[in-house]
Amino acid sequence: MEPISIEGTPKTPTVKFDSSQGLIEIKGRSNPENSIEFYKPLVNWLEEYAKDPGDKTIVNIQLEHFNTSSSKCILEVFKKLEAIYKAKHEIIINWHYDEDDEDMLEAGENYKFITGIPFKMIEIE
Repeated sequence: MEPISIEGTPKTPTVKFDSSQGLIEIKGRSNPENSIEFYKPLVNWLEEYAKDPGDKTIVNIQLEHFNTSSSKCILEVFKKLEAIYKAKHEIIINWHYDEDDEDMLEAGENYKFITGIPFKMIEIE
């Protein structure tokens, strides 16, 4: 599978999806003009990856902020990861959040609850 590498902008996150490393990263701010358009290739990539995932998939999420439409798209990403997890593949989700950002901590807790995948909550000082 071809990796996805997207350089972040003030409105969109940096994205790195690499099947050969079993690595999925989304970092930065997510306020794209059209969230569905931005996240669709990522969701499609995960659908393909789910057909033959690595033994272990490491997911690093480090978002400073995301808008409401992004939150729905991010949930779609987690739903694809949930399918991989339920198929008995190891998934490690590292949810990074600033120590004083209660909203981002709560968002991670909500995604964890919805998907049932264990999340490692990592506080950034």
